[in-house]
Amino acid sequence: VVMETDMGTPQGGPLSPLLSNIMLHELDKELEKRGHKFVRYADDCNIYVKTKKAGIRVMNSITNFIEKELKLKVNKEKSAVDRPWKRKFLGFSFTLNKTPKVRIANESVKRLKNKIREITSRSKPYPMEKRIEKLNKYLMGWCGYFALAETPSKFKELDEWIRRRLRMCLWKEWKTPKTRIRKLRGLGVPSHKAFEWGNTRKKYWRIACSPILH
Repeated sequence: VVMETDMGTPQGGPLSPLLSNIMLHELDKELEKRGHKFVRYADDCNIYVKTKKAGIRVMNSITNFIEKELKLKVNKEKSAVDRPWKRKFLGFSFTLNKTPKVRIANESVKRLKNKIREITSRSKPYPMEKRIEKLNKYLMGWCGYFALAETPSKFKELDEWIRRRLRMCLWKEWKTPKTRIRKLRGLGVPSHKAFEWGNTRKKYWRIACSPILH
């Protein structure tokens, strides 16, 4: 069924942030006039103040300005007064340090892991080359976007986790003890160790982090 719409803009379309910039230009000027530190992209905006009391006051006054002066509606469910490291903005957040660093928001990491789990699912019989190709396409864009993050340990942690997912898929591909022993020997594993691990009954995920497969 095709229906013609005459209200709103398509989700994710380039017109949406453009219209937001036009509609919210007055909000930017108002915040500058009040001397607030703020960051805004399209209709997503964070305003930074020193105390919770100031945050409540500013949120109430800015909500009134947006709804009464600009005739726009504020999403109360997504709005809050909170610490910067407990909030996210465009997928980013801050660390809880005296000198805070930009980090990847927890929700962004969860979405990444769900996508990686989908690509590296044991139930999908992709060849390893196909999995890596799909991973590279997704991760190049993701890492390019989050390159602003100042927490390299998170990237290292994710890299290790992705490699473990791939090792798990490889172990499933080898299927039989005979194939596993042969493949392990081919990788330079001593025969007795290859025989021991090739016949193990441990689960795929645990094996993927074992010393022999690691």
